[in-house]
Amino acid sequence: MTRPALTLLLASPRGFCAGVDRAIQIVEEALVRFGRPVYVRHEIVHNRFVVSSLEAKGAVFVDDLDEVPPGRPVVFSAHGVPKSVPAAAEARGMFYLDATCPLVTKVHHEAERHAAEGRQIIMIGHAGHPEVIGTMGQVEEGRVLLVETVAQAEQVAPATPAHLAYITQTTLSVDDTISIVAVLKRRFPAIEGPKKDDICFATTNRQQAVKAIAPRCEAVMVIGAPNSSNSKRLVEVAARAGCARAILVQRAAEIDWSLLAGVTRLGVSAGASAPELLVDEVIAACSERFDVTIEEVAVTRETISFKLPAALAGK
Repeated sequence: MTRPALTLLLASPRGFCAGVDRAIQIVEEALVRFGRPVYVRHEIVHNRFVVSSLEAKGAVFVDDLDEVPPGRPVVFSAHGVPKSVPAAAEARGMFYLDATCPLVTKVHHEAERHAAEGRQIIMIGHAGHPEVIGTMGQVEEGRVLLVETVAQAEQVAPATPAHLAYITQTTLSVDDTISIVAVLKRRFPAIEGPKKDDICFATTNRQQAVKAIAPRCEAVMVIGAPNSSNSKRLVEVAARAGCARAILVQRAAEIDWSLLAGVTRLGVSAGASAPELLVDEVIAACSERFDVTIEEVAVTRETISFKLPAALAGK
């Protein structure tokens, strides 16, 4: 029986970013150095496959430092943590490794600088996201006002509108953030922003790559976790760029093939915390059902990598 033809347009860059790669390496290297188990506070990155893979190697994921037994190392996730977390670890004499993405740390430093200079801070981000919790926790409570939407930007009422700054979560929609910042700058002309965008290069690159393929596709599939901010933004970007049939899947086994009925051109991308192995799974699953042709669509090439913490850097 002849299989229907399907062209896969693979967005590039896709998948792991430098910060995610570094965070995973920190856990793996800690397991080599210190043996099993190594404890990790919260998911190291938002991907169940990655978490399960590290669990199989000896990582134990916990919600609170109280769950870490004395004498065992603990790793803080790539999303960053409030200052209170390392302070609590130090008070207990715990050995910890900070896997916070350096680009998130950059935003932490911005928040600290603005607070030290007496500015009130508006953070553009998603309520409850670990990165937002961690960033807001770098300064005293009440210093940061959270804005999620254009409507909220129109309504936010800072106490010191003439002495104001904004920062952003690193994994936001670039276009949404531009709209929110425009409102803030119109309402508060003196507002100070980052010298370089807080949205990280990996988020921006992945969104640009999806924009490049979406108008050419009848459907776009983003591989990523439902709690992954950057993965969900890729789905939204695909829909806005001209492909209304944009879906998020964690891996090939959960694909609803009825959604691809009649599709001849399928775009594929992956969130920054999704390994390429999961993309390979999707390609293999498509190849079982379709006569597949693969076209890679690259908008840029990423060459940046981040160093491991000093405690792990030397062999």
